[in-house]
Amino acid sequence: MSLVQKVENFVIEYLAKNLSSDILYHNITHTERVAHKAEELAVWEGCSEEDKELLLIASWFHDLGYTQQFKDNEPIGAEMAAEFLKSQGVDSVKIDKIKALILATNPNVEPHGALEKIMKDADCSHVGADYFFEVSQALRKELELHSHQKIKSADWDRGNLQFLKDHQFFTDSAQKKWQPQKEQNKKDLENKINQREKKMAEKKKSKKFGRGVETMFRVTLKNHMDLSAIADTKANILLSINAIIISVTIANLLPKLDSISNNFLVYPTMVLLFFSVVSIILSVLSTRPNISKVEVTRDMIRNNQSNILFFGNFNKMTLDEFEWGIEYLIENQETLYNSLTRDLYYLGLVLERKYRLLRITYNVFMFGIVLSALAFVVSYFMIAEIS
Repeated sequence: MSLVQKVENFVIEYLAKNLSSDILYHNITHTERVAHKAEELAVWEGCSEEDKELLLIASWFHDLGYTQQFKDNEPIGAEMAAEFLKSQGVDSVKIDKIKALILATNPNVEPHGALEKIMKDADCSHVGADYFFEVSQALRKELELHSHQKIKSADWDRGNLQFLKDHQFFTDSAQKKWQPQKEQNKKDLENKINQREKKMAEKKKSKKFGRGVETMFRVTLKNHMDLSAIADTKANILLSINAIIISVTIANLLPKLDSISNNFLVYPTMVLLFFSVVSIILSVLSTRPNISKVEVTRDMIRNNQSNILFFGNFNKMTLDEFEWGIEYLIENQETLYNSLTRDLYYLGLVLERKYRLLRITYNVFMFGIVLSALAFVVSYFMIAEIS
């Protein structure tokens, strides 16, 4: 029995006993394929029988390390090969050559010499075969089982495409024999990815929003507008009340302050006027409109960065730009609903500011009225005691 046959029998038996069932790609099928492709390349490249033997032995041992660990297993396979070959009386020089060939199958190692290039090409021969996608799925399943994480088809296909773009065959024979099928595999993968992305885009574009969503926006926006109107009404009430207070104070109290006997009215009157003026200022601030100074562009509309449904945003746009923007919203339903969402959000911010200022205004007005009344009472009793 030849040395290669002994190696083959040993590896097959060892993998059958020790390889985990989770290893679905780096198994005996892959090992046999690499050995076959290495022998095929050796013939095409005109290797000697001695070199062919080195390649075959290295091919059989190159993934034996997967029986012990998943990553960085090439050194383990090399040592297992050395141990077996020593038991067969193989000289150390030959063993070192075989170990170097096994270590060359590491994806991060650049091949040196013709034999290492053959090993690299044989190990990745499936990229230039018509069964590339079948083998790829086995590798994907193996990685999922090892990492305990699901790999999305889209992510896997993009990763495979990048691998095909980065990969290169090192031998002239592989480039001549396998490169055309590799290019076809890459083209098929690109078409698969493009078709998936096209379907996703069409699905996203055809996505319909039901009446429930439309009703939600309609009711919510109406409620916010009603709340805004209520806030404005409350502010107007405060404005009117305080304007009346100031008018009455000026018309009736201020003329009486000229008399020395009415000096006790000075401080209560000033307190009343002060809080009335503050209440008016706060009421005006709560209802004062705020117009955006940002100039809206078409890119901002496309990227959902602006809402032209609000006059404060489109006031600086030309008529042509505004008409284009409305047509774009009509044709892109998702952008339209995004604009409504932004409108609802910023309307909520405006309402929060209005009601916060209104609350402060009512507190100031209430405190001012109470303090003014107390001031009048205290002043009256003080002047009464003096009298």
